[in-house]
Amino acid sequence: MNQGDILNLSQEAIKTILMVSAPMLGFGLLVGLLVSIFQATTQIQEATLAFVPKIVAVLLSFVIFGPWMMRVILNFAKNLFININSYL
Repeated sequence: MNQGDILNLSQEAIKTILMVSAPMLGFGLLVGLLVSIFQATTQIQEATLAFVPKIVAVLLSFVIFGPWMMRVILNFAKNLFININSYL
């Protein structure tokens, strides 16, 4: 295994991590922005008001995108195990 293989493998791993985490981070960011706008307009400064909706949004996005995320992770793992001979 040479440096090019290591770089390709790490690049694919990082790409997979970013793809899998993007829906949950996006939903959390969007809900956090909406809650922040709501708090600014109503001047309600409650910490749980910002925290609980983000958790619900992340869990909801996990439920919605869960099967797709599992496919992406399984494809990465399958390719990793198929090409294990070249890595050793």
